[in-house]
Parts: sequence; C-alpha cells; structure tokens
Amino acid sequence: MESARIPFTERYHATQHGGIARAANSSVTCKTAAGRTATPCAAVQQGGAGANGHYRMAYIDVDSDARTANSSSATLRIPAGSRVSYARLYWGGSLRGSGQKAAKDNGRVLLAEPGGRYRQVRADTMTGHRPHSATEGFQASAEVTELVRNSGGGAYTVAQINMATGHSTAGVWGGWTLVAAYENKKQPLRRIALWDGFQSLGADRRELSVRLPGLRIPANSHGLAGVVAYDGDRGHGNDTLTVRAGQHRAHTVRDTANPANDVMNSTVTDLGRPTMRWPAYRNTLGFDSDVFDITPALRSGGDRLTFRFTTTRNPGYLLGALFVQTDTRR
Repeated sequence: MESARIPFTERYHATQHGGIARAANSSVTCKTAAGRTATPCAAVQQGGAGANGHYRMAYIDVDSDARTANSSSATLRIPAGSRVSYARLYWGGSLRGSGQKAAKDNGRVLLAEPGGRYRQVRADTMTGHRPHSATEGFQASAEVTELVRNSGGGAYTVAQINMATGHSTAGVWGGWTLVAAYENKKQPLRRIALWDGFQSLGADRRELSVRLPGLRIPANSHGLAGVVAYDGDRGHGNDTLTVRAGQHRAHTVRDTANPANDVMNSTVTDLGRPTMRWPAYRNTLGFDSDVFDITPALRSGGDRLTFRFTTTRNPGYLLGALFVQTDTRR
C-alpha cells in the first residue's frame, strides 16, 4: 500500500546499554549543469552550493555488477562486542526527471552486507508516495535485523533504488539510510527510539512536531538525534530543527556542516563531520541523513523530547525518519 502522507509514529524503542548507528549515502548525483548560471558539477560535488533542479542528474554506480543501474556504499560503525537488537533500511527517490519512473518498483531494493552478495529486500510497511506532484517521490523501508546482526559493522551497499535521472525543475534526488540499534554492556544505559513516516513540509505545511514521551533523562545527559529527509536544497535557507526537553527552552540544532537556518542542506554527516562512504560527495543534491549532538538540550533533563521541523520554502522537503539515543535511568 502507498500513501501521500504517513504520520510519524514510533517504529522501535528500547532501554539498554548500547546505542544507535547508521550508514547512508546518496544514489544520484549531478552530471552536467542545466543552465549557464549553475555552479560547475565538480565544484558542487566537493561541497559547493547548488540545488538538484539546476542539473541533469545521473545514477551513482560503484559496484562491478553490470545488472545494477545504481549503487552506493557506506560504512556502518558498530563497536566491538556489540549485539544488534534492531536494524531497518530506508530508501527513497524522485520518480520524475527527464522521464517518469513507474511506482510499482518502489518497494524493492538490493542490499549487500560487508563482503557479501546482493539480496533482494522488500518493503514491509506502507510506502510513502507523492503522486501527481512536480516533486513526486517516495520512501520505503524494511526490517533487516537478522542480516545486520549476523554481518556486523562494515561497508554495506544498496542498489537498484527505483528513481528517475535527467532533469526536472523540481529536481531529481535519491538515497538510502541503514539504522541499527545495538546492545553493548560497556556503554551507558540509554533510551533508543526510532520514529518514521512520510511528511511533506512546504506549501501545505510549514512545520511538524514529533514528540517522544515516557523518557527518564537525568540532568547533564548526553544524546544524539538522526534525521532522514529528501529534496532539501543547499543555500536556500529557512529550514530549521529544534529540540525541547520537557518544558525547558528549545535548543536549535546545528553544527559545522548544517547551519541553523539551512539544516536540510543535502549532507550526510556525523556531528558535522564527513562519513565513510563511496562516493563521498559533500553536496548530495537533495538527500539528507545527518546525526546531530543534542546534548545542550538535555542539561536540565526531562521526561520527553519534542522535535520541531520548520520550513518557509515552497517546495520544502520530505521528512522520512528520526532516531534518537539519550542517557536514561531505570
């Protein structure tokens, strides 16, 4: 089943010694500029400003398998001695470029674990899909706990995401994120939560709040939050994210790679730093999968967290997943 909008709901939660890890990468990149004023493609890939609607886009394909049209890889970092308790793969792409892709293949993708061969993964949940829109796109996901538990950390490759190439004014985009919660007795006791949905922010909705209740966050705790989003453009500004613990003052989420007023800016980063992935284009042209430090919001503790996403742009972006780890107590 598909829906143009899926409310954000909790997918997984646990209280355990351990944490949450993720690997992610984009699956399309620029090929040539579609206008004379666009920044050269090579400069954009190195981190220059540029939006996907200004380029003719082409698949990324890093494997040596002639049967795959697109593929990219990234490293999932899981500490030694850990056991994966839950893992989920998200993937998404735009369906309109120089041509239009049929939506029937949105729920299928190929996944290869470290040193392994591709196996088909099918979405096990309702697929988000925005039909009849200039920014037509989708997100799908599937639980892959057993595969990741048996394979552990290392380089994962995702191929054959159903997405368009070429040029459209709205822009072509696509990418994937693998999220894994793990247990490790050497790490602090933490509350781990994964929420997902498919929500458009832009013309018809300027903000979205996601509330994580039932937490027991002590004062001076540490925490991380990860966000998966699509079709955010670098340099346009006016996209913000805040997090509030209990009734305390909201903290504006930002780091060296994600400005406070342009947080959905086509990056894949950990705490503002580049991640290990192939290729590692710094401007992913419409794909965001970032992990942020939310420790400043947790100084006074709290019993819940409220994340507030905003945009003043039209179109804005598509929000797909939110994952959080915070120190906690029994």
